Amino acid sequence: MTELDTITSNSDPAVQRIIDVTKHSRSNIRTTLIEDTEPLMECLRAGVQFIEVYGSDNTPFSPELLDLCRQREVPVRLVDSSIVNQLFKGERKAKTFGIARVPRPAKFSDIAQRDGDVVILDGAKIVGNIGAIVRTSLALGASGIVLVDSDLTSIADRRLLRASRGYVFSLPIVLASREEAVSFVQDSGMRLMVFEADGDLQVKELGDDRERLALTFGSEKGGPSNLFKQASATSVSIPMASSTESLNVSVSVGIALHERAQRNFAVSR
Repeated sequence: MTELDTITSNSDPAVQRIIDVTKHSRSNIRTTLIEDTEPLMECLRAGVQFIEVYGSDNTPFSPELLDLCRQREVPVRLVDSSIVNQLFKGERKAKTFGIARVPRPAKFSDIAQRDGDVVILDGAKIVGNIGAIVRTSLALGASGIVLVDSDLTSIADRRLLRASRGYVFSLPIVLASREEAVSFVQDSGMRLMVFEADGDLQVKELGDDRERLALTFGSEKGGPSNLFKQASATSVSIPMASSTESLNVSVSVGIALHERAQRNFAVSR
């Protein structure tokens, strides 16, 4: 492997760039920090533009990641481990990381161009759950995700990037109000289905439906909001033992999309 240049001084402009991008108080997120080899590679494959990628000088740099960076003409440098410790003091210390330009926010039109089902999360706020749902939705053929009342201001949130392992830029994820989400579903001609404990249909019945669906999941405590219930064509339940109050929302999405996978794979484009 070609020897990489190493940043050994705090005065290097890259050091300040990394400090700036990790500030929690930023209101306008134009760049973001991507951490770890797998998320970096996924973001590179998704076409995310990187300013530079870094590795700690005391940790082997992935040859596969280096090769991908060279293909994408992304500069790569090492950082002295003492500087890495200063940059990430008080939090998990990334051994490999990069500064990337945040892609333009996804729009409903980006989802409309695809044919898979749409996942709507109504009031899901735990970033770990949302990240797991992103990965599951991509893996099982969903065309996009609509986040309603998630408390996120950008999908480039570092917590979500970590939780999704970098897959947030690999399918359209739209932040929207409930009214916007319902209007999008109605304008697209999709049938909206809400998941509830006592739904009219059982989830296994979704497997035979050839139409494109908008699958709506509320928070574990509150369920879907009234606006989605009123707009829904029907409700769906997932059978489970009576001693269990509810399923984790990411598990529910996984079960539903697994039933829909054959349909979504068949129409994917």
